[in-house]
Amino acid sequence: MLKMKDLVELTNESKSTILYYLKEGLLPEPKKPKPNVHLYDERCVSVIKFIKYLQNLNYTINEIKELFKTAPLDKDSSLLTMIKALELATVSNGGKMLSKEEFVKKAKISEDELREFIKKEYILDRKDGFGTKELEIVQIVKKAKKLNIDKRLIDKYVKSAKEIAKIELETWSEIFNMSQYDNIDEYELLFDLILKLKPYIYNSHSIREYYLAKRG
Repeated sequence: MLKMKDLVELTNESKSTILYYLKEGLLPEPKKPKPNVHLYDERCVSVIKFIKYLQNLNYTINEIKELFKTAPLDKDSSLLTMIKALELATVSNGGKMLSKEEFVKKAKISEDELREFIKKEYILDRKDGFGTKELEIVQIVKKAKKLNIDKRLIDKYVKSAKEIAKIELETWSEIFNMSQYDNIDEYELLFDLILKLKPYIYNSHSIREYYLAKRG
């Protein structure tokens, strides 16, 4: 068990920030063996670091609260927590999801066009509706279709993404099933792989191909 001064030292966070996380229900309540003595679970160190990491990825406190509510940070929910956190990072909805009727109106597309986007898996038909990220993707695809880029490039993006997704899911499952890992600490690595390393590799190879083609 840790005292508040230990949490401050180990996480490099201020006392006021930690108390705020506690007030928002992001940390478990401390044990109080004596008056004015508050002892915190050692796991709070990893949770605080994970909260700060999510905030650096532009997650709001409300989003983090919702994440912890739907996918608690424990061994049995580790993979679900990862998926839910990734969903929040990938699908920005500004706090409001749109129904199909609202979405086609705002995206200025027909229902048939929406069905085509879903069939081709450019966007996914999620039960809670569509967010602002899907609106952005639809506009990009509409422009690409005018240049006939969709079949040459975007369809290949989808195919490649599905293949990589299967490998990612297998890898995540293996990591979270290995007892030597502290699951909370591993989230940061997995997010870095998915949100930073993956786009870096893809874009770096595109740049490299350009220079190779220009040279040869």
